[in-house]
Amino acid sequence: MANTPSAAKSARQTVTRTLQNKRVLTGLKSHVRKVRAAFAAKDKALAAAEVKTLASLADKAAKTGRIHKNKANRQKSRLNRQLSRLQAA
Repeated sequence: MANTPSAAKSARQTVTRTLQNKRVLTGLKSHVRKVRAAFAAKDKALAAAEVKTLASLADKAAKTGRIHKNKANRQKSRLNRQLSRLQAA
């Protein structure tokens, strides 16, 4: 239990931030699963659209500090490389 009003406020803010972070990170993970499913189905158009959406979500998460910018760039790079392979095949 918080001993001071500022500590109580900090605890409330932590709960709010944790929920916001969890919502964004869960959405990112879900979208990665959608992209991988599109790759597995060999659906080029759907995969391209999903990769583009995921890139936007990852950039927004990195901009707000939810994930590290290098992680966002790494995810985008790997998925774009897979997309290139799928479109070349």
